[in-house]
Amino acid sequence: MKVDNLEQGFFGIGIQNGKTPENLGVLWRTAQNLGASFIYTIGNRYSKQASDTHKAVGAMPYFHYDTFDDFYKHLPKGALLIGVELTDEAEALEKFDHPRRGVYLLGAEDHGLSKQAIEKSHKLVKFSSALSLNVSVAGSIVMYDRNTKGTVIY
Repeated sequence: MKVDNLEQGFFGIGIQNGKTPENLGVLWRTAQNLGASFIYTIGNRYSKQASDTHKAVGAMPYFHYDTFDDFYKHLPKGALLIGVELTDEAEALEKFDHPRRGVYLLGAEDHGLSKQAIEKSHKLVKFSSALSLNVSVAGSIVMYDRNTKGTVIY
């Protein structure tokens, strides 16, 4: 296996107050397939996912935070928090330049991101969709977009 310690950048993805364990498991599986460096949850916590058939939890670091404040104070140095939310202020994903060090946060399908998470996000992104999507599908689209575009340095 070739290891390039000079390669810069990483990304993690997580859900705030996830509604179902199935959504979390699907997101984890996709995160592992699309190169996430870590996965995390804020609020609700599930220990085992039937839909995580690739056992992503054993393949990459998984973090759980009881509150948004606890999560926020542990953001990696230099990382930007990217909230994924259907708001007027959010930038279209189609035009979004992904940061080299990004931490993506999705909200539960029924409530979205908390007001605090929206306010503390460094950037907000959304994509063209008439209505909200399943959270694991939305996260998968964001990670796929990141992989196909690459990242920018900032």
